[in-house]
Amino acid sequence: MKFGKRLKQQIEETFPTWRDQFLCYKELKKLIKLISSAPPMAAEPTKYGKAKAEFVYMLNNEINKFNVFFMEQEEDFIICHKELQQRIKTVMDKWSSNGSRTEYTDEMAEIRNDIVDFHGEMVLLENYSNINFTGLAKILKKYDKRTGGLLRLPFIQKVLKQPFFTIDLVSKLVKECGNIIDEVLFPIEEDKEETKEQKGAIMVATEPVKGIFRNTVVALLTMEEIRRVSSTKDHFSLPPLNLPHSHLIHSFQLNSPIPIL
Repeated sequence: MKFGKRLKQQIEETFPTWRDQFLCYKELKKLIKLISSAPPMAAEPTKYGKAKAEFVYMLNNEINKFNVFFMEQEEDFIICHKELQQRIKTVMDKWSSNGSRTEYTDEMAEIRNDIVDFHGEMVLLENYSNINFTGLAKILKKYDKRTGGLLRLPFIQKVLKQPFFTIDLVSKLVKECGNIIDEVLFPIEEDKEETKEQKGAIMVATEPVKGIFRNTVVALLTMEEIRRVSSTKDHFSLPPLNLPHSHLIHSFQLNSPIPIL
């Protein structure tokens, strides 16, 4: 599948409030076509230079847009993570003091649903970073190829230092949420021999298919797809992705009435 179509599908699958925050890939392609069809720089330097300046200006605006959006989401995630930890501690402290097993199970089930949604939102943000970086790399490669310019290397070097590309903190929170789901939020009466794969299958089979979970699966599959080794892979491509939740994705695909793109 061509990147432009994949990006379009991903935008359609994400939150409505996120849709304007992705790379304007189609508009950048139109600018490249305009630049490549313009008279040579030697013949009309002003017109050629103006078209190139517009392209560079738009690229910089896109990077700034990614950074602002990403950092806002990251700050919200840090706050939400602390709040969820506090909720878990409060319930566990209350349960240990009065021994109400039923109340504990009900409250933990509610927290579990919230943290699964939270986990899904963070995966979507990781995918946001991945797909926009990939789009920038592809559009810059297209620019250099069509115009004979040399923008790709300096721009990618700049992008690698941007906040939206630095997902270490979000990845850490994703991992911590996964650990909490596995170790804390499943009912204490569960069989200790039950595997993570079985837990994932139970979650998907017994709970209604939520939009956030479906979107998370689509995001994970998109990240896997854009990181696959292909004929266009080079040193600017992201490394292959080994999905840690492949059992969950498989269970979701089996149980979901909604086809996964």
